[in-house]
Amino acid sequence: MKPLVTNEAPDFTAIAVMPDNTFNEEFKLSNLRGKHVLLFFYPLDFTFVCPSEILAFNSAVEQFKEKNCEIVGISIDSHFSHLAWKNTAINDGGIGPIQFPLVADLDKSISKKYGVLLDIGIALRGLYLIDKEGVIRHQVVNDLPLGRSVSEAMRMLDAIQFTEEHGEVCPANWIQGDDAMVPTAEGVAKYLTDHMA
Repeated sequence: MKPLVTNEAPDFTAIAVMPDNTFNEEFKLSNLRGKHVLLFFYPLDFTFVCPSEILAFNSAVEQFKEKNCEIVGISIDSHFSHLAWKNTAINDGGIGPIQFPLVADLDKSISKKYGVLLDIGIALRGLYLIDKEGVIRHQVVNDLPLGRSVSEAMRMLDAIQFTEEHGEVCPANWIQGDDAMVPTAEGVAKYLTDHMA
């Protein structure tokens, strides 16, 4: 798997189940230019770790939208499977009325483009933060049994937006409201002296 950070996000057009449960037959990633995008792959509908992640991202969807960031989920399931999963109650193994698109990657072409497709035919848990220009700024890929952190995805979005706005860089464990570093030898030295001594 080749890292995609700093590269333009591979574009795709596919069928997606939208928040209102309609099918968008030509959901296109590049149509989201001008917004940040959190694009995440998950292995399969009607499984175990996947609904915990989808519901966790759904709980934070408004926070992401307030930061001009759209969430998009993708798996190798069909749009019919996505819709059936959305129409199944949470206590019956479903995900209910989540408020972001679920893309159908039935031919597995999108998973291949992003380098997350396993030989067994399902995708690893890839997560990509894409900036307003369509460039991947952050990626993390987890093995199948390891769920992702919504708060870490939010922290990384905050860091990307902070650097875009201020030109400073975000040190280890930076969270919104913390001091950042001026990207010069003097700026780094000052930060380390002030915060790490």
